[in-house]
Amino acid sequence: MKFVYNFSPEQVSLPQDMDIMTTSLSSPFFSDGSSPLSLDNTSESYEALAQTAEADLRSLLNIPISYKVLFMPGGAEAQYAAIPLNLLSDHRCADYIVTGAQSKKAYLEGKRYGDMAIAASSAGYVPAFSTIPDTKRSDFRPDADYVHICYNNPHFGTRFHKTPDTGNIPLVADVSSCFLSEPLQISDFGMLYADLRLCLLPAGMTVVIVRSDLLGSPREATPSVLDYRTVLTEGHAFHSPSALCLYTASCLFRRMLDMGGLEEIKRRGERKASLLYDYLDSQTYYTAPADKKYRSMTNVVFTTGNGVMDERLADMAEAEGLLCLRPHTSSHGLCAALQFAMPYEGVEALVKFMKRFAFENPKLLI
Repeated sequence: MKFVYNFSPEQVSLPQDMDIMTTSLSSPFFSDGSSPLSLDNTSESYEALAQTAEADLRSLLNIPISYKVLFMPGGAEAQYAAIPLNLLSDHRCADYIVTGAQSKKAYLEGKRYGDMAIAASSAGYVPAFSTIPDTKRSDFRPDADYVHICYNNPHFGTRFHKTPDTGNIPLVADVSSCFLSEPLQISDFGMLYADLRLCLLPAGMTVVIVRSDLLGSPREATPSVLDYRTVLTEGHAFHSPSALCLYTASCLFRRMLDMGGLEEIKRRGERKASLLYDYLDSQTYYTAPADKKYRSMTNVVFTTGNGVMDERLADMAEAEGLLCLRPHTSSHGLCAALQFAMPYEGVEALVKFMKRFAFENPKLLI
């Protein structure tokens, strides 16, 4: 049997050995006779499912009781608007660190709602967004309501390896593309959010983890579906992800716990990333543009140095079952996403293919 490996940074796959998507999801599953495809979010079964998922997620991340967990439909783009609508005070002031496409989108959306400033950016580096800018506390306006970062930048292969020192200003982090790949110190953040299609499961669910004291006074014009306080007080019957999304996430949270938690997930992730990075560092045919000090463990960007050759590699890889390596319009080359669902064997197959491609497609010397 030929395995197919999905390296997409935009839409991850489920683990190949999990059968939750191939079993009969329309068959009765819950005590009320419902299935994950038909479960009503106003039912007791949905509430029980949500509570189980939250409990397992809290165990995985060791989330303090002072933080609330919200399961919301939609993706990160909705949160780019929800964050300023919920967290800005009357003077509407926040700072952003721009390190790639996602953080730039968040900044541009935030500008619609207040005085947003770019406190630091790696756009001016060569190549652009190939590193993480150094910051100090004085780089942030003392009256800022929050500082926003994208913790991991999938299309550029970089990530923060320590959180910026923002003092008393709450740090808000988009952790979509590295969520549940390693332990996090939740108390370092005022809020984290993760669009799970970038790290764990099919599109349709975003996790928001927010400190209780930040759930104060959303702007009056905030749509109720984006109002964290309303989502929290109304409960899961108000506006929640589909039962299928929540059920799939719950299965994956439980599986991670059974595997040993996030320390074990991190160990496996580092092993996969090291296999690919060690090969890239051992040869000269490919280059990895990301600053070695800030390399991502979940998104490895590399290039032959020639756009046409990169496209050829992506085409040939796809024919061999290595999918979605094609360069993103904003990136510096091909991108291999090594999320939870990517097995070590998939990375082995990629490295083997890259070696053969380099041998069969020598670069012309000028």
